[in-house]
Amino acid sequence: MRATRHLTVAANAVLAVVMATATPALAQDPLDSFSQITPQKSSKLTSFNPLVTGAASPADLRSVICEAILTKSGKPMQHGLTWRVFSPIPDADGKLPLLASSEGGSAAFQLVPGEYFVNVAFGRAGATKKLTVPQSGSVDKQVMVLDAGGIMLNAVSGSDVRIPPEELSFSVYSSEVRDDGERSLVVADIKPNTVVRLNAGTYHVVSDYGTVNAVIRADIQVEAGKLTEATIQHRAAKLTLKLVSEPGGEAIADTAWSILTASGDVVSESVGAFPTIVLAEGEYTAVARNKEKIFQRDFTVKAGENTDVEVLLTH
Repeated sequence: MRATRHLTVAANAVLAVVMATATPALAQDPLDSFSQITPQKSSKLTSFNPLVTGAASPADLRSVICEAILTKSGKPMQHGLTWRVFSPIPDADGKLPLLASSEGGSAAFQLVPGEYFVNVAFGRAGATKKLTVPQSGSVDKQVMVLDAGGIMLNAVSGSDVRIPPEELSFSVYSSEVRDDGERSLVVADIKPNTVVRLNAGTYHVVSDYGTVNAVIRADIQVEAGKLTEATIQHRAAKLTLKLVSEPGGEAIADTAWSILTASGDVVSESVGAFPTIVLAEGEYTAVARNKEKIFQRDFTVKAGENTDVEVLLTH
């Protein structure tokens, strides 16, 4: 089963659960998380070890098998993993040297006795543990619990007006606020309907609609082993500005535009016959400058109501 949670995030950034269901597994699960691992006949396994050179014989090597599961009760994953083995001794730059890597599902490494750090990554989710390879005897299978899930984000304007994907972007931040008042960025510029794999926990999601002031923030919970599909409701609309000689007339070219909030702050400036902008719900003033003359109009933006804002050319 692929567990999927469907959420709607309202514009006031209060999270409301609309529906939570468990749906049958798809042919290609976006999380690649609920299928049992198969023998590594076709999986691509690569490993190298700079420590194993020259004097190291096969008898000196120990085989280390690594597997990852999403939850403690989950089954081994067979796709989407990146494994890395590091030396615990930093190099001159203070970084841990990479000794071996593998991509796919489970991984098999041949390592000389010693201590290592093993890291497995599943998208932005990951886990690390210390590994000791003994001088003699076998090494237990290393099973890493990722405790990971995923989110897939989308947004609407108002209650149900579809927003073109190219006008939307999402960024995911940590839920904790640092001493400087900022949050740590986890992943930026996420496009709608993109599965982002993350460790389980609460994340702060920022959704941008357009490039002006239509921004919504919400905290979203990622559950291990589940794909959370969250829809954010923007309280905004798309507007086309026009300077016209009469209502419904042709837009006049070479017009410079400024959009002011009710408090007089400039939120957007542009030049053109009919520029299109996205604004958050509220009261605004459109100021049009053409041939050294200024014309203006107050207008109201209502969520989901995309419309034209006409400013009359008065003589």
